[in-house]
Amino acid sequence: MTMSIEEISDRMEIQDLLVRYCYAVDHRDFEDFRNVFTADSVIDYSVFGGSVGGLEDTIAYLKEAMPMFASFQHMISTSRIELNGDSAKVKTICHNPMVMPMGDEVVVFTCGLWYIDDMVRTADGWRIAKRVEEKSYMKDMPGMAASGPATT
Repeated sequence: MTMSIEEISDRMEIQDLLVRYCYAVDHRDFEDFRNVFTADSVIDYSVFGGSVGGLEDTIAYLKEAMPMFASFQHMISTSRIELNGDSAKVKTICHNPMVMPMGDEVVVFTCGLWYIDDMVRTADGWRIAKRVEEKSYMKDMPGMAASGPATT
């Protein structure tokens, strides 16, 4: 299938937006985080025990939850992008190792998930209007049974 220049451009802009999200979260850059989403976006992090709400609610949640981690690194790939004019349905794999100090020990555990996004083209470019995390796996999370969780 041959793509138009506009479709190629849209796909590249969407990929850049996904990367921008990762850098904004990993660097705790909440001003740039705001530039990834629409002002009226809905963000659902509940599958891993996080918040569900609007943009400002999500930023408040992240500012409260993130200090418990020394670092994290959102790695994304394999995005499926379904364009429909000025909107898009996007599903992206994320592998996220997270570093958590636990007393004298430092624990690294990993979360595997998909981002399920509804995106829209705005005057400022593509933005995420709705994001839902879908769990794939967790490994070595503090407090997990030695055998680990079942993969869903």
